[in-house]
Amino acid sequence: MDFRQLRYFVAVAEELSFSAAARRLHVSQPPLSLQIKALEEELGAVLLARNKRNVALTEAGALFLEQARHALGHLDRAGEVVRLAAQGDAGEIRIAFTASVPMVDAFPRLVQAFRERHPAARADLIHMSTGQQLHALADKDISVGFLRPSPQFCPPPGIVTLDLWADRLVAVLPAWHRLARAQEPLPVTALADESFILFPRGLGCGLFEHVTALTSRAGFAPRLMQEAREGATIVGLVAAGMGVSVLPETYARTGIPGVVYRRLDTPDAVSRLILAYRRGDVAPLLRRFVETVEREAGAQGSSMPAEPSSCAVS
Repeated sequence: MDFRQLRYFVAVAEELSFSAAARRLHVSQPPLSLQIKALEEELGAVLLARNKRNVALTEAGALFLEQARHALGHLDRAGEVVRLAAQGDAGEIRIAFTASVPMVDAFPRLVQAFRERHPAARADLIHMSTGQQLHALADKDISVGFLRPSPQFCPPPGIVTLDLWADRLVAVLPAWHRLARAQEPLPVTALADESFILFPRGLGCGLFEHVTALTSRAGFAPRLMQEAREGATIVGLVAAGMGVSVLPETYARTGIPGVVYRRLDTPDAVSRLILAYRRGDVAPLLRRFVETVEREAGAQGSSMPAEPSSCAVS
């Protein structure tokens, strides 16, 4: 049994005429009759009762017609999915992002725009640190990543990046802190005697390296009081008076009470958010997603080539 036979049978069953079915299928009548006969012999049942004047469905034929229609419908849908996938309108794309990315206004907007333009596609969203994303891209575990790298970051040769957004790094202080009412911008040196709450060095988010670079240029190393793996947790610990921190300004949107945010006075207190994907990845759905990002986020492309030894993967 093959799909051609199913199509032949459905046409005859719906037309109740071999000649009308042959015209509909653009085939001659003898091959059509032979295929129906071969189908009945394979199934061991008469599907169509026919004489010189009439064609009628038998009980077995009526039952088989329903199943044949379902089978052909599945085949047509499968073909349509393949065509959509080839055009970049269907399939699955795995999108990784760092914790602060969803707080950027443009991120949910571009994801929604992609879903609306490609309703047959599945977007699988995964929370990963910057370092984890780079490894996942290399291992082909994700299709694309939204990274917040350190200032020294440059991608490996096999990775293409797009600069998306930038936000300021700010001092996060308890509301009662002596610097809470200080005039902005706040000198980094004003934090020299404070205890810091930071992301772990090995987490791979890039912020630890960025903060320590700022403090190093200001002439001191931060005194680490506590580490935390989530930005909202850091803000909560600051509110509890455990210390101060330096975070992207987007974390002010967490709405955690008892903290204030003060911009820093150094021009290099700017954190980048970038899009990264594998160089040479020609998956049509990935190209559609990148196009959506460029359109919605106003991304500026950059291959940022560098030798592997000079690339910070942390």
